[in-house]
Amino acid sequence: MVKLLVADQYPIITKGLQLVFSDSRDVKIVATVADGEAIFDALKEHHVDILMCDIDLPKLNGISVLRRLKKEFPNIKTIVFTGQQEDVYAISTIKAGADGFISKTENLLTLKDAIMKVHLGGVYLSPTLSKKIALNKAKGSKGGYFKKLSTREVEVLKLLSNGQRNKEIAEELSINEKTVSTYKARLMKKLNVSNLIDLVNQAKNLNL
Repeated sequence: MVKLLVADQYPIITKGLQLVFSDSRDVKIVATVADGEAIFDALKEHHVDILMCDIDLPKLNGISVLRRLKKEFPNIKTIVFTGQQEDVYAISTIKAGADGFISKTENLLTLKDAIMKVHLGGVYLSPTLSKKIALNKAKGSKGGYFKKLSTREVEVLKLLSNGQRNKEIAEELSINEKTVSTYKARLMKKLNVSNLIDLVNQAKNLNL
């Protein structure tokens, strides 16, 4: 049986998943948490095979969770379960350490398939994204924002779009403010904007 820890700030998601898997013989939710920091407290208390978490988490965002998890609990697999845009986030989260990325719009059968595939050592991406990646490789293309932006750049852009200041971003990502400014400059250049307002608007257009 796969032991699952679910991290999502919305109770309707965690309660819903608990109901879905309550009678399952293959998957058991051992705990649920509502913020990124609480994940690590739960992992100290429970034996967990897979963490299923959203990107948008209070206290510690999903990508920061992935980075920390890789260092502190390298044997635990992770599935990002989110409503965020797949083209923008999927590759970045896989690079950050996730073993799977699945949209909250997918059906329950697909969700279970993703869990089992990751548990058996595979990486889960939607068939649509997998085809896009294969096509880009075949064409030698760098197209798409998920190729254009690095994992850290996506992370900084997400925090900027949430209204966080350089100092707050630096503290959350454990980097200095000068480094945050460098990332902002890179983002403006890559997204072809000249100010923070346009940069945030671009992030909104990408559903960040």
